[in-house]
Amino acid sequence: MGKKPVKYCVVDAFTDSAFKGNPAAVCLLEDERDDQWLQSVAAEFNISETCYLIRTTDPDSETRDSSYSTTNPRFRLRWFTPVAEVNLCGHATLAASHFLFTSGLVNANKIEFLTRSGVLTAKRVPETKQTDSLNLENGEAGDCFMIELDFPVIPLTEFDSAELPSISKVLNGASVIDLKKTTTDGDLFVVLPSGKIVADLQPQSDEIQKCPGRGVIVTGLAPSGSGFDFFSRFFVPKMGIKEDPVCGSAHCAIAAYWSKKLGKCDFVAYQASPRGGIINLHVDEKCQRVQLRGEAITVMEGSILV
Repeated sequence: MGKKPVKYCVVDAFTDSAFKGNPAAVCLLEDERDDQWLQSVAAEFNISETCYLIRTTDPDSETRDSSYSTTNPRFRLRWFTPVAEVNLCGHATLAASHFLFTSGLVNANKIEFLTRSGVLTAKRVPETKQTDSLNLENGEAGDCFMIELDFPVIPLTEFDSAELPSISKVLNGASVIDLKKTTTDGDLFVVLPSGKIVADLQPQSDEIQKCPGRGVIVTGLAPSGSGFDFFSRFFVPKMGIKEDPVCGSAHCAIAAYWSKKLGKCDFVAYQASPRGGIINLHVDEKCQRVQLRGEAITVMEGSILV
């Protein structure tokens, strides 16, 4: 007898409108599947992330951190791009949380996920509406709540300034204000003169493939009156994604950077990809954590038959 079909849904994260934000496929597993199957399914979906949930009832599994309450529902969570597994993913965690909160599978306002990056939490919170003034188009409204993720800060380190001319070339001649790299995946972190330049940027994907690290994060201060603090984009062709539409994990580095530069800890960020998305952020410098808040909407559901 073949394996039981796997239920899945596709959720658009960091948006309240269908076909905006960042899509993630969320697959609920009843039993463990081998890594080849997980990667093959992610390649079949061929979107920025496919994630896999499996419920766990073992209070000691993968963590003995007493700061987390085992009374909360717990799930193992893994994330895959079309070509590789990743260590941290914000939008797919938001999508998985939205699926669990709206499907009736959990009867709680907080979920704990056991991941490659330790225990991550997702909390259902009252909606604080932030209008996406840059992307007001018709679409379905999401459920009237937001989800708050608790993630680790991703530290930045200096990058060889001698590389500035080549990075500028990759970005089609854009002026570079600051250049760093993340300490986790070695992503290049590039600060541009303005959010408008970030939004208008047309980088050379072939040249990004030659850059060190996994991908290139670009950010700049948002235009005055936009309602946002900063814009960003994230280009990761090495991971099978030309541009990640809205990247929660990248904001664990971006928010920490702007917190130090601007001397504040709360932000409303806009990822200025063609799909666009909004992230509300709080930086806890003492604990080196970032809280990411956003909305999500389910756009399709079905079953994997193999």
